[in-house]
Amino acid sequence: MNILKQTTALNAWIATKITTGVGTMACAYAFAVLAFLGLPSAIASGQAIGWVSSQFLQLVLLSVIMVGQRVQGAKTEARDEETHAAVIAMHKETQEIIADLTKVVSS
Repeated sequence: MNILKQTTALNAWIATKITTGVGTMACAYAFAVLAFLGLPSAIASGQAIGWVSSQFLQLVLLSVIMVGQRVQGAKTEARDEETHAAVIAMHKETQEIIADLTKVVSS
């Protein structure tokens, strides 16, 4: 059982490191350069359309989409924190109103 936990932890660590590395614009640029290195042979073999779809788009868009998801996630988290703060403030105000009303009703 301990080996299973260690293997799972190692796999999670590796996946996190790879995801962190691939999900950068630097990686997108590196993938673009790598894809363009294969362009001359794709043109020579008449596979330019296949190159665009299988090499360029898949490699480059993978990283760009991951970066975009991270940016969207950060915006969502900031919006959630702002909403939470507003709800807490409204709750506090509501509690104060209830306390004031309780005093009025009790007197």
